[in-house]
Amino acid sequence: MDPLTAILVDDELSSLENLHQKLREFVASIKVVAMTQRPEDALSLIREHKPDVLFLDIEMPRISGFKILEDLGDIDFKVIFVTAYNQYAIDAIRMSAFDYLVKPVIIKELRATIDRLVHASIHKYRERLDMLRKNIWDEKSQDQRIAIPSADSIELTPIKNIVRIESNSNYSRIVLLEGKSVVVPKLLKDFESMLRTYGFYRIHNSHLINLAYVTKYVRGDGGQVLLQNGDLVDVSRRKKDEFISLINFTG
Repeated sequence: MDPLTAILVDDELSSLENLHQKLREFVASIKVVAMTQRPEDALSLIREHKPDVLFLDIEMPRISGFKILEDLGDIDFKVIFVTAYNQYAIDAIRMSAFDYLVKPVIIKELRATIDRLVHASIHKYRERLDMLRKNIWDEKSQDQRIAIPSADSIELTPIKNIVRIESNSNYSRIVLLEGKSVVVPKLLKDFESMLRTYGFYRIHNSHLINLAYVTKYVRGDGGQVLLQNGDLVDVSRRKKDEFISLINFTG
């Protein structure tokens, strides 16, 4: 099987060379056909080489990685973001189910990311890109979505339809407004990070709720919350005061 062709885009020369070296030495399934420090050259390189995969830095001067994808329109290649730790950028990427690597790139994570990439369909990448664009460039939209993966698909679900998320060991159960629930292989803390700016609050070690659907607080040691769908959820003692202040503020 021929290796996948790749283009690397990163304004930092050391990061560019480091990734190139690791791909060359440790990932035989990838062949780098072009790389650049100049984000303004990325579009022409992509159109010239028509790569199978693009390794794209996010934070670059003049043109960000997100802007490059916006300018490209429809894509016929796969994308792996490479970034220094930036919570906003990472949250947007994770909500859209894109793969990403944090600098400095670790070989184990690079190999695992490439393995996932090989099995992902271009169609799904296009769907994820559409959602990434919506989540980043249309922040005020009431229909922002999150990618919810299952064994054989990725469902793009409006955030406003999520009532609560419950921890279940290394999995999370997402409860939706229409009564449906889905179990996904993600930790509750991952959803807490992604949804913290969308009106969600972790009231208990095992429960993350959408504050928009709180209908009643039942007093007690920690107390309980009644949600619009009829679910009654415990509030931990240490979160009680902060939660009460939040619902008083939002109310």
